[in-house]
Amino acid sequence: MSYLITHFFEGGTEAQYKAAIAAAHPANGLPKGQTFHAAGPTEGGWLVVALWDKKADCDAFVSATLLPALRNSENTFNSPPQEHGCEVVNLISS
Repeated sequence: MSYLITHFFEGGTEAQYKAAIAAAHPANGLPKGQTFHAAGPTEGGWLVVALWDKKADCDAFVSATLLPALRNSENTFNSPPQEHGCEVVNLISS
């Protein structure tokens, strides 16, 4: 079952997002198992939305790649994100 996750970085900026993407995402696009990625500014910070083939793929990426990249890279977000996730029960796309 597909898994949807949101990350909200309070006070986050586009520059920090770009630094985080450069540190955490593969140069050729999305990490294994991720099928959709969107991000942008929102009131109070920066919001990232990702769709994964399954929760296990997401969990592996967040723990093994994303969080270490945020801790070890300069100019990325200053703190871990507020995270919300759910198993997808309905997905409509054009």
